[in-house]
Amino acid sequence: MTARIQFIKGIDERVLPDVRLTRSRDGTTGTATFRFKNANILDKSLALSGEITGMYMVDEEGILETRDVSAQFVNGKPQAVESIYIMKSPEAWDRFMRFMKRYGESNGLVF
Repeated sequence: MTARIQFIKGIDERVLPDVRLTRSRDGTTGTATFRFKNANILDKSLALSGEITGMYMVDEEGILETRDVSAQFVNGKPQAVESIYIMKSPEAWDRFMRFMKRYGESNGLVF
């Protein structure tokens, strides 16, 4: 199973995001900010496929999800989708990093 990101369950996001990570000094919490420029989920043809209810990171271990998703508009047209995933424990950080490793391998990325 490949790692993938979805905004509507069952529909994979094809645009690769810019991802910024922060972590507390003691390593107990962290955040990942995803920014998708011109995400395919903003395409009008997908509007009938369902509602954006969150961002879902899917891999063989299961699903990581966040409801913190927002769209950015310029002159009334959608330009980007931004999502923030919060990790509240070292275990959550490790799980997220395993997902990102698989996501990177699935999409030919390195970090």
